[in-house]
Amino acid sequence: MKQTTLTSKLIMAATGLFLCLFLVIHLLGNLQLLLPESEAREQFNQYSRLLSQNILIKIISYVLYLSLIGHAVYALLITRKNNKANGTKYIYDKRSEVSSWSSRNMGILGTIILIFLIIHFKDYWYIYKFGSLPQDANGNKDLYSIVIRSFQQEWYIILYEICFIALGFHLLHGFFSAARTLGLYHPKYALLVRIFGWVYSILITAGFMLIPLYIYFNLNS
Repeated sequence: MKQTTLTSKLIMAATGLFLCLFLVIHLLGNLQLLLPESEAREQFNQYSRLLSQNILIKIISYVLYLSLIGHAVYALLITRKNNKANGTKYIYDKRSEVSSWSSRNMGILGTIILIFLIIHFKDYWYIYKFGSLPQDANGNKDLYSIVIRSFQQEWYIILYEICFIALGFHLLHGFFSAARTLGLYHPKYALLVRIFGWVYSILITAGFMLIPLYIYFNLNS
């Protein structure tokens, strides 16, 4: 039982850290949307084409899909095991005094992120792969126009911002949890790990949250 739980946590940590790396690359690609319109359209559509046609990136994308599925599945398995192990109800519940809010609500945060991923894949990945998109001046599928159009809808931006706030809390707890599981949270390096985790989570969250707000207010000013 303990060995199985440890294996699940190791898989969670490994897939989680891979997804953390992917978020950095994805954010750097999306920051192209902040460029002047003509330049942003050309570069973002070319970037999207590279992601869909390069064989190496295709292989990495399959690893990404498996990591997403594995991360979600093992999160559910660990949650179920924890619920069974903690089946006894205590009169006094003082978990809030010894654990962070994000660690106690990872299920809710994970559910919000999962809903966002479904919407995100449907609106961008599915349309790009199977939809009929116009082409830009260079003959690339004009995904830029789809993204810009979605970020001109207030409800979509609100949903996007809420989901990335949830992701920020999820990253913060997940990063520290993965560091402990992989044995990186040594007392000697604990402060460094905490600082890196906070900086990473804030930069990734703020970066993704900035893009739709910039596009909305810039195009509607």
